Amino acid sequence: MRRWRPDRDAPQFSACVLGQRFSSEPIGFTVRKRQAPLLEVSGYAVAPVPTTGLSTSAVDAIDARPRDTADQGRAHAPRGEPSLGACVTMAMVKLLTHAVELRHLRYFVAAAEHGSFRKAGSAIGVQQSALSRRIRDLEHHLGAALFHRHSAGVSLTFAGQRFLRRARQILRSVGDGMLDVAAIGRSEHGLIRIGIYSSIASGFLPELLRRYGNQYPKVQIDLIDDNPAEHVTSIRQLKLDAAFVTGEREWPDCERVSLWSERVFVVLPEDHRLVERDEVGWDQLAKENFIVNEAPPGQEIHDYLVQRLAALGHHPEIRVQHVGRENLLPLVALNRGLTAVSEAMTAAQFPGISYRPITGEVLPFSALWSSKNDNPALLQFLELARSMGRSNDRDAVTAAFSTIEVSAEPLKMPDQLQ
Repeated sequence: MRRWRPDRDAPQFSACVLGQRFSSEPIGFTVRKRQAPLLEVSGYAVAPVPTTGLSTSAVDAIDARPRDTADQGRAHAPRGEPSLGACVTMAMVKLLTHAVELRHLRYFVAAAEHGSFRKAGSAIGVQQSALSRRIRDLEHHLGAALFHRHSAGVSLTFAGQRFLRRARQILRSVGDGMLDVAAIGRSEHGLIRIGIYSSIASGFLPELLRRYGNQYPKVQIDLIDDNPAEHVTSIRQLKLDAAFVTGEREWPDCERVSLWSERVFVVLPEDHRLVERDEVGWDQLAKENFIVNEAPPGQEIHDYLVQRLAALGHHPEIRVQHVGRENLLPLVALNRGLTAVSEAMTAAQFPGISYRPITGEVLPFSALWSSKNDNPALLQFLELARSMGRSNDRDAVTAAFSTIEVSAEPLKMPDQLQ
């Protein structure tokens, strides 16, 4: 039988339990045969052995043997396995940490604060005998006395004073974690990522975001502007929680609900001949030149215009401008061409342009999300969106719109806009 010493055979040996590093005092380990090991770690059978006379900085000695019976008595690890010192370290941490429960720490802190097992038990609703046993179990697991016991009550030992701070930190961290998770479950905290495709200058979507922000001020809302195909991909990968897109198309692996509709407007220079009209028909736009931007929804507007005007036998001239959405409308004022926008965008006022609705053109908008998404903030967000969609609150949704009434029945839109 070989006597194994960490200070000689594994100088790198160290262990931490509940944040407290054990003393560097040499600790002996014996490698010998055992018939019924209590714990196996990385190919070794490990079990605690009763000891006596250990100092408060020492820990229970651990017997270890190779798992392979042919290697009994061998102090080094089998080929490809961690070293014996590393296995013993893992075993010590696993044995000690698994033996300590939160109630042990709660009883210990209560006894330290009240200076008496009886008073502590009364304060937390536990019998004195049960509290005393649990604290004695804790001392046994840690290998150190935590209290001086005397007729007047109890007082902390030096080890107990050191451990008290750690125990309070653990209980506080667990308590804070439980509060955080509970708050997320109630949607009081969290993050929701929303893909948008239309303007948030006015209309249903900004009103939805405003109401949700007022009800859940501690939930962070991230908005991502992109085209519908990219939004759907991100939803399937759970990178987005929800997205608002045009049309009523059903997307595979996505849930959908129709929420609101917006009229389609043509953007004209203020000196254009059609400004005098309250509404504009497609036949009046057939010979006009148009501009769209390269970024979304530029391509969708391009396809939309082509489809509508091609039905009249005209192929419009549409130029792509490499500018952002905010710079496209000033180009209309410079007579570079006309463009089309949804009703929400008409709240954005630019000098030199006018908005006129296109007769009979209405865009339906839908919300998309994944049924696999369990974000509590998303569930509350969708519930509010559905509620607003059902209520059809025209005052809240269209406060910033022009006085032109929106059609209640959306027309079926081409696939390009869906």
